[in-house]
Amino acid sequence: MQYGLNDEQEMIAATVRSFVEKEIYPHEDLVERSGEVPAEIAHDIKRKTIELGFYACNFPESVGAAGLNHLEFALVERELGRGSMALTHFFGRPQNILMACEGDQIDRYLMPAVRGERMDALAMTEPGAGSDVRGMKCVARREGGDWIVNGTKHFISGADHADFFIVFIATGEDQTPKGPKKRITAFLVDRGTPGFTVRDGYRSVSHRGYKNMILDFDDCRLPDAQVLGEVDGGFDVMNTWLYATRITVAAMSVGRARRVFDYALDYAATREQFGQKIGKFQGVSFQLADMITEIDAADLLTLASADRLDQNLPANREIASAKLYASEMLARVTDAAIQIHGGMGLMDDYPLERFWRDARVERIWDGTSEIQRHIISRDLLRALGA
Repeated sequence: MQYGLNDEQEMIAATVRSFVEKEIYPHEDLVERSGEVPAEIAHDIKRKTIELGFYACNFPESVGAAGLNHLEFALVERELGRGSMALTHFFGRPQNILMACEGDQIDRYLMPAVRGERMDALAMTEPGAGSDVRGMKCVARREGGDWIVNGTKHFISGADHADFFIVFIATGEDQTPKGPKKRITAFLVDRGTPGFTVRDGYRSVSHRGYKNMILDFDDCRLPDAQVLGEVDGGFDVMNTWLYATRITVAAMSVGRARRVFDYALDYAATREQFGQKIGKFQGVSFQLADMITEIDAADLLTLASADRLDQNLPANREIASAKLYASEMLARVTDAAIQIHGGMGLMDDYPLERFWRDARVERIWDGTSEIQRHIISRDLLRALGA
């Protein structure tokens, strides 16, 4: 194994970090207070990202994008993690499963998404189906040559700005020795399709301004042309997506933890109590040592899992480990940073209380910590026939 980044990778990370500091940080307080991203700010971030050549950088050069590999894209996500998710959303990273588009779908969905002309959102979770994806009750039944969809999706991130949606829907059921097993299909659904509505979701304490929405389907008619991938092949498409998003959560957790650590380190080096800098006390200095050790470990674990994908090596367990460790590391680091700041850590004069709140959701979405532990342990035991 080779450790360390090459010059081009260092430049990618530095460029995105500089962008976040200059274009994202100045607007964070406004978004935090209002819970909204003004349209002019969103458009400005998107425009500058396109000019920088980073919009849809997770897509290959064959469709006119930057063609970053998994490791390089993890670096991008790591640096974006330093900023407000509501704002970095407009940096533009369409769902990579759009590469499954075929025929007319390429010009209607894939290419406009890559060019920044249309934004997408992914819809999988339902009120009764979170970790248990096959428990979904949003169903599509055949009627003539079309599909009639009924049901509800919730916790749909980015749906307030999406022009179209990638929706996973149950399209049948198989009887197995373990009971009924849903067949899942991915559909492309345009905003404004009759029978399809997007409404406000729940107010969250995490990532203010990055809204979750509810999608309702009431006898929504979709033709076969809206199927993404194969009918009943939704899990094949889904697995491709899960790799990308779990690495993203891990990488962004690392970036966010580094920003939090910088606040804690600076405070420990300047705040005085009992006649000396508080960083001189082991109670504080040892916390700093533990924090940076965990951050570096999570960073290496994340980049190593991305690198395995680039080498076409099995990476399911490694990605799960990265997502699990990095998201839980972020919780520990944000909590320690607040402890070092004392009472001021909970005041909104500092962004620490925001990072503390934001950190909580990382252990839940894109696969809970318990799901990641299940993936890891199953991978270990399966090799022994257990």
